[in-house]
Amino acid sequence: MKDWPAYSATLRDRGKELGQLHPEIVKGFVALNNGAAKTQHLDAKTRELIALAVAITTRCDGCLDAHVRKAQAAGATKEEIAEALGVSIALNAGAAFTYALHALDRANEA
Repeated sequence: MKDWPAYSATLRDRGKELGQLHPEIVKGFVALNNGAAKTQHLDAKTRELIALAVAITTRCDGCLDAHVRKAQAAGATKEEIAEALGVSIALNAGAAFTYALHALDRANEA
């Protein structure tokens, strides 16, 4: 397993490096992230649980790290996090199942 605090610190350092090399892309990313964080109908905990589930489906370690921390800061319990993880696991299985049907469809054309 990862040393998450060290991983997070490394990401921040590398992000700063990218910001020096290409400041406009980092500014754009920060603006996009800040805009998505300003929800009118979702509370912070719900938003972070959704973000965590998406992080799992996209396999983004940095996103996973950030959104677990933010979900906990917004009051999410381990049980709520586990349920969000369950949703992401089911969606990944559903996506694999659906994509497998494409392969079966292709095999039927052969």
